[in-house]
Amino acid sequence: MGLVNVAPGVELAVDERAGRAPRVLLVHGLSSNRKTWNGVGRLLSEEGRAWVAVDQRGHGESSKVDDGYDFDTITRDLATLIGEAGRVVAVGQSWGGNVVVELAARYPELVSAVICVDGGFISLRNSFDTWEEAERALTPPDFSGMTLADLQEGARERFAGWPEEGIAGQLGNFEVLGDGTVRARLAWPRHRLILQAMWEQDPYEAASRIRVPVSVIAVGKDGPDRAERVEQFVAECEDGRLEWVDGDHDIHVQQPGVVYRAIAELIDE
Repeated sequence: MGLVNVAPGVELAVDERAGRAPRVLLVHGLSSNRKTWNGVGRLLSEEGRAWVAVDQRGHGESSKVDDGYDFDTITRDLATLIGEAGRVVAVGQSWGGNVVVELAARYPELVSAVICVDGGFISLRNSFDTWEEAERALTPPDFSGMTLADLQEGARERFAGWPEEGIAGQLGNFEVLGDGTVRARLAWPRHRLILQAMWEQDPYEAASRIRVPVSVIAVGKDGPDRAERVEQFVAECEDGRLEWVDGDHDIHVQQPGVVYRAIAELIDE
């Protein structure tokens, strides 16, 4: 692990591997962490490809600051991380997909292609009538009093059939306290700020400003509205592609090969 300073008082934790260009930037979802990309990173390394996985501010082992969770600041963090090392293929899952869409729209000189893993197209205004309704529905569960053993047992039941590296990555969303109990690494007030930013975001408008290929991996057509919205998002992209797959929302953790193949196909065109 390394730490990269991206703003005053803000360091982002990264895992990075050297390899042939273009470098792949792996961006996790809301209340997640960079370790959930371990499977995808392993496959990239096996093929000699360069990549970097990052904990966004407030997440994982990055700085736990109380502000800067709007898309302007979050994407500036990533733009600073990318720096002058050359354009990246930006891959993001869930909220991270929305982040890399904004990154490509705001910093076109830094991004050569985008891959959205069951995200990018998420519009809270399409799913909820009011911010208050969205806030109530998306408040995370309370893990107070739970131990790491409790989490491990629950994870193995919930994620049965997932690779061990994936389960370990999911457990990285929590820190163990001195009394043996756990708490989410992303505190609720910061989580809420991200939800508010998502409420205000128009990912379709952002997509319309992207001039590089955008590949969307969408999981499950659970209703015609979802399929229509995903297809609408892809249509907004100048060069949009869509692949429907079967699996869980965290498909990059459950089936890293699915995401790796999408990356490799885009890079090798």
